[in-house]
Order: sequence, then structure tokens, then C-alpha cells
Amino acid sequence: MSGVLWASMDDASSDLLEHLSHLLRQFAEDRDWGQFHSPRNLVLALAGEVGELASLIQWVPDDEVERWLKDDSNRSSFEAELADVFSYLLRLADTVNMDLARALREKIALNESRYPREQSFGSSDKYTKYE
Repeated sequence: MSGVLWASMDDASSDLLEHLSHLLRQFAEDRDWGQFHSPRNLVLALAGEVGELASLIQWVPDDEVERWLKDDSNRSSFEAELADVFSYLLRLADTVNMDLARALREKIALNESRYPREQSFGSSDKYTKYE
């Protein structure tokens, strides 16, 4: 992604994530769940949800995942688990007061420098190979 395109997404992406974080924060506050939302607990909950997401496709061969996701029941389950992962990630970032949109933009910029397109195109090598 070019830096110009990414830069133009700064406000929109931050606003959307802030809005979603606010909804999750309000949901937790309405239930007095903040007491359970320590960074450690949220990281463990996030890991658990990633495990649940992974378990859905654990035994689906790579070349069958697209077909598997075309089944409405599978797709619905996958989407729900993916939403759980996203919600815990947003809640964690909000709880530790981190701007996830900014952090992601910075990480993409770092990876653009670590993985020069000319050298890394089509390769799964780690960035240290290009240093």
C-alpha cells in the first residue's frame, strides 16, 4: 500500500476503531465488567478466541477452505469467532490506551522497509534475510 493512500486513511480508520472501542467500553461498563478486563485477562481471552477460530478450520485442507466458507453455517461460525477476536483486540488496546490504527500504520511502514518489494516478492523469508 502506498504511503499516500495509507496517510489518507488516518482519520477514518482511527474514528471507526474509536467508535467500536467506545461501544465495547460502554458494553463492559454497563455490566461492571471492567474489573475483569485487566490486560492479562484480555490477552488470555484473546488467545482463547483465536484458538476457537483456529479450531473451526483446523482440519479443513488449505485447498478446501474457500468451499468450506461458502457453507452458510460455517461462514456464520467463522464470522462470529473472528468478531470475538476483533472485539478482544480492540478492548485490550482501549484498556491499555493504545491507538491500534496508528500502531498498525506504523507497523505496515516498518514492514515496507523490512521487506523491499523487489527482494521479498513471492518469498516467505524473514526480513533478516534482506538486511
